[in-house]
Amino acid sequence: MPKRTSLTADRSSLGHRVRYAIRHPERIGPFLRRSARDLKLRLTHRDHVAYYRAVMASDAARDPRKAVGSHNEKRWLALGQMQFDYLVEEHGLKPGQRMLDIGCGNLRAGWRFIDYLDSGDYYGIDISPDILISAKKVLAERGLQDKLPHLTLTHDLTFDFLPRNHFDVVHAHSVFSHSPIEVIDEALGHVERILAPGGFFDFTFDRTEGNEHHVLREDFYYRTETLVALAQKHGLHAEFMEDWEELPHGQSKMRITVPRHGLGD
Repeated sequence: MPKRTSLTADRSSLGHRVRYAIRHPERIGPFLRRSARDLKLRLTHRDHVAYYRAVMASDAARDPRKAVGSHNEKRWLALGQMQFDYLVEEHGLKPGQRMLDIGCGNLRAGWRFIDYLDSGDYYGIDISPDILISAKKVLAERGLQDKLPHLTLTHDLTFDFLPRNHFDVVHAHSVFSHSPIEVIDEALGHVERILAPGGFFDFTFDRTEGNEHHVLREDFYYRTETLVALAQKHGLHAEFMEDWEELPHGQSKMRITVPRHGLGD
């Protein structure tokens, strides 16, 4: 299993930040610049989605791939391949099934799913117009225009523009790690309507076993039991994905399904 950062650390505390700065002095400058940006955006964007859209615009202006958490081309490709292999090789995603990719970004994993699935069966949504423009460039670079993916800008996670019982897989990689609890609650409150029978919703999150906290409203850390209880509130079943923990990724993964009710249940 890959070594993960401490699951009890409170990265928002002054003590943690001081200790981190002592160990990594080269990161003090970037953190101060990020803090100044946070203060400016907080004053002009009270709504979290609007705030994080502005964060993405700022990051994408410098480098669209870094904006989605990949520091170079090699890492961008590796993270996309890992997501693809997990769903296809380990969990049976097949052509003929339909997929919704929440926070599709610049198609780090999405271009692989578009290529693999049947035409028109990949739907990608994102809050950032800047990153969706980058996604369209990736689509063209990979020669995938004929696969007719749906790439759509959204402001919330109510999924109100999507059809009922449509998606076999709903996928959100590195989305809830940047989301306050009310955004996660909104998604869990509406995802059942769009899931096909037997479908599932996978999402990653930054896990803590200590105090739940956030850093600059950009990175949010949750206890597993908090998200399980939130799913249960909406009548959903949540499963912590132990096999994902074996992979070289710093976030954890949870799977949401709709419990079957009927005779014998």
